Amino acid sequence: MSNETSPGQGGPAASAGVKGNDPRTGESHELKRVMGPGLLLLFIVGDILGTGVYALTGNIAGEIGGAAWAPILIAFVVATITAFSYLELVTKYPGASGAALYTHKAFGIHFMTFLVTFAVLCSGLTSAATASSAVASNFAKGFHLDLSPFGITVVAMVFLGILALINLRGVSESVKLNVVLTCIELTGLLIVILVGFWAASQGNADFSQTVVFETSEDKGIFMALTAVTSLAFFSFVGFEDSVNMVEETKDPTKNFPRVMLLGLSITLVVYVLVSIFTVAIVPIGQLGESTTPLLDVVRIGAPGVPIDAIYPFLTIIAVANTALINMLMASRLLYGMARQGVIPGILGKVLPGRRTPWTSIIFTTVLGMVLILIVNNFMGKSTASALGGTTALLLLGVFTVVNIAAIILRRDKSQENHAYFHAPKVLPYLGAITCAYLLGPWAQDPIEYQIAVILIGLGVALWLLNFLYDRLFTGRRARFHHPEDLAHLEDPDR
Repeated sequence: MSNETSPGQGGPAASAGVKGNDPRTGESHELKRVMGPGLLLLFIVGDILGTGVYALTGNIAGEIGGAAWAPILIAFVVATITAFSYLELVTKYPGASGAALYTHKAFGIHFMTFLVTFAVLCSGLTSAATASSAVASNFAKGFHLDLSPFGITVVAMVFLGILALINLRGVSESVKLNVVLTCIELTGLLIVILVGFWAASQGNADFSQTVVFETSEDKGIFMALTAVTSLAFFSFVGFEDSVNMVEETKDPTKNFPRVMLLGLSITLVVYVLVSIFTVAIVPIGQLGESTTPLLDVVRIGAPGVPIDAIYPFLTIIAVANTALINMLMASRLLYGMARQGVIPGILGKVLPGRRTPWTSIIFTTVLGMVLILIVNNFMGKSTASALGGTTALLLLGVFTVVNIAAIILRRDKSQENHAYFHAPKVLPYLGAITCAYLLGPWAQDPIEYQIAVILIGLGVALWLLNFLYDRLFTGRRARFHHPEDLAHLEDPDR
């Protein structure tokens, strides 16, 4: 395309900051800084915890055996390396639109910005679909229903429909609500850890299993670890959402780096303890087949305590939070791209009274339902594993681009007078290499490539339709006008 901006220079994304102008009204706005270190920590921990550990612990153990903690530890290292790149970029360019902004500033290619933005949107859809399946499985266990895989699919689709109705009514996730839901998520995981300690004290935990590597296929340990690490990576991907809160964080240059790294460390401790106790208490074969692995830990580890009766509902609340946040993000991001003129404008329609983006909500909900239906019934035995792996695949691609952007934007000297976090020089290179490596076919299930290609292909088709329409009928160009304002456009009520 012509008139592209060069890396680090001017153009539509050059002036991201705390203040900005709404491209629809021309009014300036500034988000209120309400999040101190404590609230930011809870937001980050709550965003990372959730569906990954609740739904995929059994899949990870089924793929690698008792040493399920190993891919979790490796995934933590890869995620933390990339987190350093995010920290440098978010404190250097404190705009709320994250990967889209960094990509546009580094490369200045509108179509590339679109691909990154749509990949983030699709990761939200696959994550919400994963969470919906986990909700359905725990719903069946909680009410003692013997549902077939198709029955689980129906419940998951109904749940997505309920989220759509909530979304249509106009739900705004507040920080206080996030604190409450994070506490519920932590409570569910702490119950597993406490049950683990109890089972160990009673001699009912076999920790010798935690050093056993058992691959489900004829693979060496290294290649098996590589494949499972890409799945375990799903457990840590929530940290990148926190960059959207930078304009509402007090003293982000000081608070963001230490709080994000502390949040990642806390979740690592929780995940490792949960994975160790899970494989020490529940037989590996049972874990590999279970859709509610943590419920199995509670039931087997503390058989005389009726806590397993309420645990499925704790899980439902915790995982439902993940689904709601991701569906809100996906619909608002689709709305934002429609308002930017990048995809068909019909996806930017809002309800007159509620001011919610009804067309994008319906579109993303239908996509999520189709994903659950196809993956669960036609493409594999485990919806959670396939969709969770697709989420990780999409975000590994985004993270590869972000790490490269961090390297390129170090040439940008326009922010030298602005105090920002400097990541160790080598880390963005390591981040780009490790994320790109985990994108390879040796680390990914072919099903995940198929899902990702279909989703991104749909986005490209939408972009192409809009591009042709604009060229043939309006003379406009299908491009981002203000990528730095994309996050502000996510909420039609702002």
